[in-house]
Amino acid sequence: MSDTPLEPWQWPEAQWRGIVNHVRAGRGYRPASWPGGARCAVALSFDSDHETNELRDGGTSIGRLSWGQFGNRVGVPRILALLARHDVRASFYVPAVAALLHPDEQRRVVAEGHEIGIHGWIHELNSVLPYEAERDLMFRSADTLEKITGVRPVGLRTPSWDFSPSTLKIEGELGLLYDSSLMADEDCYALLLDGVDTGIVEVPVEWVRDDAVYFMMNRFQSLRPYTPPADVLDIFRREFDAAYEEGGLFQLTMHPHIITHRSRIWILDELIRHARAKGDVWFGTHAEVAAHAKAAAVEP
Repeated sequence: MSDTPLEPWQWPEAQWRGIVNHVRAGRGYRPASWPGGARCAVALSFDSDHETNELRDGGTSIGRLSWGQFGNRVGVPRILALLARHDVRASFYVPAVAALLHPDEQRRVVAEGHEIGIHGWIHELNSVLPYEAERDLMFRSADTLEKITGVRPVGLRTPSWDFSPSTLKIEGELGLLYDSSLMADEDCYALLLDGVDTGIVEVPVEWVRDDAVYFMMNRFQSLRPYTPPADVLDIFRREFDAAYEEGGLFQLTMHPHIITHRSRIWILDELIRHARAKGDVWFGTHAEVAAHAKAAAVEP
């Protein structure tokens, strides 16, 4: 018998079904209303990757490390000032190495009422790690964030939304409330592991609701997209408007070193103003959104 791996078109049904059904979306969690009787929920999030974008691949570029440092020196303070001005709370996902490099930033984020979630150790890719290494890094990351901030994180966003076959199992071992790395819906939903409800809520992400897709660039590669800021606002605003009409969730992912430049930070300001003008919109952290969505979801 040949030891050559089968091509996907040769797989038996049990194999492709097993791959598809290992981690799956279960019951949807859309509540009849959000806290305070709000029609729509807004969950703003910031991935504070900072220098780990360069470090995770073994990079030593001083230029790219300085780009990451911008997130700490300029980006996060600018975000916090804007959120305070609008009295809005948000979620920040921080690699443990970034937290160790900038512990005062994490303490300030928590002191101002925001949530900090797990975002890997050094922004590593989960899918290339064996179970033991991924588990060790995830537990060490949670312990590090708790030691620095005094608050144990209850949610995880995998770096680059890279989800391994072991990730959900490890999240269960950590006792997390929610994950925010997957894309099976626009509303929160239950996460199933081999058909069994884990009790973990997914607060889903999407590339269309991520600033990096429109603004990220790498001068050493062909990655040089650029969308005019006004067009990005239009995309985000249309996503919010549709969520509002449906009575659902608008979740947005941003990065301090990307969204906070002078020609872009107004996008976030305008988006918050637009949502506030509706009058019945609730802004919550991802942890608050996950808890409310699960507790108040309408039975299917």
